[in-house]
Amino acid sequence: MITFVNQFSHVMKLAHLNSIYSLFKTPELFGRYLTSFQIEKSLSKFPKSIISIIGYSVEDRPIYNLKFGHGPIKILLWSQMHGNESTTTKALFDCFNLFETNNFIPNSILNACTLCVIPILNPDGAERYTRINANEIDLNRDAQDLSQPESKILRDIYNSFQPDYCFNLHGQRSIFGVNDSGISATLSFLSPSQDEECSLTPNRKVAMAVIAEVNNLLQEEIPNSIGRYNDGFNLDCVGDTFQNFGVPTLLYEAGHYSNDYNREDVRRFMFIAIIKGLDIISKGVDGSNYKDYFKIPKNSKSFYDIIIRNAKVFNSDFELTDIAVQYKEVLKANRIEFRPFIEAISKLDKSYGHKEIDAKGGLVRNIENLELKVGYENDFVLVNNKKISLKP
Repeated sequence: MITFVNQFSHVMKLAHLNSIYSLFKTPELFGRYLTSFQIEKSLSKFPKSIISIIGYSVEDRPIYNLKFGHGPIKILLWSQMHGNESTTTKALFDCFNLFETNNFIPNSILNACTLCVIPILNPDGAERYTRINANEIDLNRDAQDLSQPESKILRDIYNSFQPDYCFNLHGQRSIFGVNDSGISATLSFLSPSQDEECSLTPNRKVAMAVIAEVNNLLQEEIPNSIGRYNDGFNLDCVGDTFQNFGVPTLLYEAGHYSNDYNREDVRRFMFIAIIKGLDIISKGVDGSNYKDYFKIPKNSKSFYDIIIRNAKVFNSDFELTDIAVQYKEVLKANRIEFRPFIEAISKLDKSYGHKEIDAKGGLVRNIENLELKVGYENDFVLVNNKKISLKP
């Protein structure tokens, strides 16, 4: 057991979280492809007393639950409801390592809270690297029908545990930016609505107050890179349903950070966000402090992975245009390949690229010296006969 000197009293400091993170990162969990088989190796180092199998997926893969702490505040967390959203799962395991130490941060959280954590809710989707489960159902649209075993397992845990808070942990695509700022939405948050009117109910305000304080801390690390997710009401979504039950529910979304397609930097930011959220709750939340939540700018679909600017292409009569490239995530040999596809050929003045290439009026063609076409994969392009890679 690792013991740390309490240098900062009860106040959680960003510098301290960053300084200790490397000690708790789970090195065997890396990249975007994360399955039940992989987490089982990591689970083996934790006490068996905190781990249980709470059910099985459509294809009989086990769904694990871990319990930490013994405090009166009950918090339910789940990740990989969508099988291809693994960043928060990695961050959870980093949190688990911290929880197993004698450190003032986990001690203060676990003395006040009891955590019930499902690291992978959709193991079949995780195996296939798909959003949906083996029956091709989006579990985050199954909160009312409860047609899938995974949905029923989550609801059964909710009913038996009776949480005071819920953390719904997800990942979002690289297409999201922070409003129209031209800055990528590295993390996004939401206090889901619980009715058609998007009413500011007491439990929504509590969730908002927590998110606002998490945002304040992370602005020191990733300034202007945090977005607020759309709060349109949909009772088929799990977050909206649990909020509708009157339980403060927080949606966390792991997004894109510069050149971080494996989302290892974002994993650290998410670790900080989870720990900070739990720390805030452990100390008691004043729902009247919710207004700063609305200072977080909204997400916008404003990014492509690459934009080639000021290009000439055969099908534009040699007028200048822009070329948008989006990566398709493809599972191959147990790893994710990022394959560049032409997404659009048009003027993209209101869009941004995580990488931008200025063709300077040059002719852009594919590697076979042929016209670029929307929907086609291109690992390389020729810009004025110069070969340029589109791979990350």
